[in-house]
Amino acid sequence: MMRIKSVVRLTTTSVLGALALSACTLAPKYERPLMPVAQSWPIAPDTTGTASAESLPWKDVFLDPALQSTIDLALKNNRDLRQAVLNVELARAQYRIQRASLVPALDAAVSGTKADTPASGETESYSANLGLSYELDLFGRVRSLSRAALESYFATDEARRSAQISLMAETANAWLALAADQDLLRLSRDTLKAREDGYNLTKRSFDLGVADQLQLRQLEILTEQARSDVATLTAQVERDKNALTLLVGSEIPADYLPTSFPQTGAVRSDLSVGLPSEVLINRPDVVAAEHDLKSQNANIGAARAAFFPRISLTGSTGSVSPEFGDLFSSGTSTWSFTPQVSVPIFAGGANLANLRGARVQRDILVAAYEKAIQSAFRDVADALATKSTIDQQITASERVVAAATDSQRLAQARFDRGVDSYITLLDSQRTLYQSQQGLIQARYNRSANLVDLYRALGGGLVSETGTDVAAANQ
Repeated sequence: MMRIKSVVRLTTTSVLGALALSACTLAPKYERPLMPVAQSWPIAPDTTGTASAESLPWKDVFLDPALQSTIDLALKNNRDLRQAVLNVELARAQYRIQRASLVPALDAAVSGTKADTPASGETESYSANLGLSYELDLFGRVRSLSRAALESYFATDEARRSAQISLMAETANAWLALAADQDLLRLSRDTLKAREDGYNLTKRSFDLGVADQLQLRQLEILTEQARSDVATLTAQVERDKNALTLLVGSEIPADYLPTSFPQTGAVRSDLSVGLPSEVLINRPDVVAAEHDLKSQNANIGAARAAFFPRISLTGSTGSVSPEFGDLFSSGTSTWSFTPQVSVPIFAGGANLANLRGARVQRDILVAAYEKAIQSAFRDVADALATKSTIDQQITASERVVAAATDSQRLAQARFDRGVDSYITLLDSQRTLYQSQQGLIQARYNRSANLVDLYRALGGGLVSETGTDVAAANQ
């Protein structure tokens, strides 16, 4: 028994010493690449905004209650997001598997043997063993691989967060597009009704010889154009609903769907936009790219460690007995302690090629990180470019509608008095219809631009469906 305790103490001492010696790795010191973009936005953002997109919960950005309910439903049921969340769980499991190599492995075995030979007759033997194995990670190979797996897990979690933000933005844009197309459909139906009434009245006048055929045909053209618009928009509204249902991942309750485009702000507009260096490095896709880069940096450490000896410690202690009942009482104690050193001598250049490949892969991921920065910069710059002029577009569209409405009223009055021809009245009606369509589209563009800006800034806190990164260290 004293012999077993000595072996356990010896093995424990060796393992503790190994843990102390393996606190460092051969991975190169990580340095974040410089940002390959300008230090300011091409168009200076409005500095009156006080709400930071990064820390602003999505329900404080998407303000319409029905829109909130639709997004919440999408976060619970969207299949792409569900895959992203499961990928995080898979990455966390893979990290924990790799991290397990940092600590000694213990296993126990109990076996029995019964044999009958001419020399000794029938014999029985039973044994119980407790084994311990551990790689003495002097050069940080195992630690580097564990760090690489951890960074990959972090990257996967950031990819999940990026998927959430994209899902919320796409759902909001689909919901707003449905609302805008419903307004366009309603306008087209009203226009068709008015033109059908005008056509029927003109047809009766033509039959009585009061209206000419050219006037009748021109009004017929406008009527059929409106009828075509109604058919096109009816199909478009159904496609919008189908797209929204696919994003949500389930049937959408009727009270979640918009009936018209919200007249008040459905999307918050006072988002603050900081400097590129503050905004871009916090975007989930950029953070994910940096974690991938850190993971490969750790892999270089593992590739370097492959040039050095690998030391394994293996020990076991146990008992053997011819009787199973005496195995743990009067059995014969056994023990063993087997250090093993494996020194790489010749591998056909595989280790050197592996190290070079790891460095090249690191350079590839540096380029990918820089491209992610540049793409994020463009996303924000494009959103700011649209935002800088969208209010002017809205104002101009509203003025066009007001002027077209007044023009149509004057043209109708002049036609009724016989001052102008019916052609002038038809032109004014066509202009009013087109200007009303343009105003609906401009209002949608403004809301969609705010959604795109929120997504570009990396906003979208979702605590109820997010995974806990800190859980990886549990």
